[in-house]
Amino acid sequence: MKRSIRSTLRAAVGLVLTVAAGFAFAQDLIVKTEVFTLPSYTTVGAQTIKGVRVGYQTAGQLNAARDNAILVCHFFSGTSHAFGKYSAEDKAAGYWDAIIGPGKAIDTNKYFVISSDTLVNLNTRLPNVVTTGPATVNPDTGKPWGMSFPVVGIRDFVNVQKALLDQLGIKKLHAVAGASMGALQSVEWTAAYPDVVDRFIAVIGPGVETDAYSVGMLDLWAMPIRLDPKWNKGDYYGKDEPLDGLAEALKAVTFAAVSPGWGDKRFGRKWAKEGEDPGKAYGNLYAVESALNAAGAARAKTSDANHFLYLTKANQLFAVDPQRIRAKALFVPVASDLLFPPVLSRRAADTLRKQGNAVDYFEIPTDGGHIDGVTQIGLAAKPIADFLAR
Repeated sequence: MKRSIRSTLRAAVGLVLTVAAGFAFAQDLIVKTEVFTLPSYTTVGAQTIKGVRVGYQTAGQLNAARDNAILVCHFFSGTSHAFGKYSAEDKAAGYWDAIIGPGKAIDTNKYFVISSDTLVNLNTRLPNVVTTGPATVNPDTGKPWGMSFPVVGIRDFVNVQKALLDQLGIKKLHAVAGASMGALQSVEWTAAYPDVVDRFIAVIGPGVETDAYSVGMLDLWAMPIRLDPKWNKGDYYGKDEPLDGLAEALKAVTFAAVSPGWGDKRFGRKWAKEGEDPGKAYGNLYAVESALNAAGAARAKTSDANHFLYLTKANQLFAVDPQRIRAKALFVPVASDLLFPPVLSRRAADTLRKQGNAVDYFEIPTDGGHIDGVTQIGLAAKPIADFLAR
């Protein structure tokens, strides 16, 4: 009888501890945007930008050796909000929250995680985004830079991040990780600062350079903005902005990030509105057309057209010498990615293996396209955790 009572008590205590542990794990990280400033920055192209500001967020603790830091770099239309919530009431957490946090693949109980906005971040109107770019006032003129802003590339994004890490007292990175344009930054980091980076994780990236096909696609993304009369060669601040062109540009970005599997599952050949057959009038749309139009228009409300153009240029300029890369590598493409198909990651992995780098490869086996490197990143949690632990 006493053994039965003790067993029952042990089971009850075990259940309480299990529930408590589960409750603790389920708690969201609450993060805030910090602001990093540089009085002056000289670009790779030898031009000066005064008063540089970028936002960043952190989680975890830097260890005594200051060598447990992981930098997370964001995608083309992303921000530094990679994990956690700004408040407990937020409906959605950061875009990679599935793998960043206490007990997750990028474990904030173990690693100090930093995520920063890039220069010329697209989302100039989001309240938690801080970024210097064409929409910023040039202190020498008192007016927004517009298209007189210096051309910047992925290396410039990385150099500003390096200055941020220097301010934080971080001289060594356990890893750099990122999706899409974040993968470009991760690879650029290893070539720019080979003595700083131990390993990198390139998710849905193009490998070690932006190929000719992608350069052409980026130009097509930019075209609707350039054709919008309200763009006015970038001189639209204080006037009507080229929102129609920007919306079409962002529609193109949205479409490039998905796949036939995405379209078939979500829309098929459904009409946008019941009774409005697309075969009966030109203005009648399919559901997929209507959804893409709405997505582009919604994203345009928080974005800046000139910043979009500068981002396309930065992505076009990306190319690194693989011989400068000494870090361990993990490539994570998506099987159905049409923007940066897996063959690009496999090619880069083979190049690095041949020169002696330790290289891991994991392919996310989904049919949603490029965007699954963000929305389905949880499927790569174990390979990522294992890679970071080695």
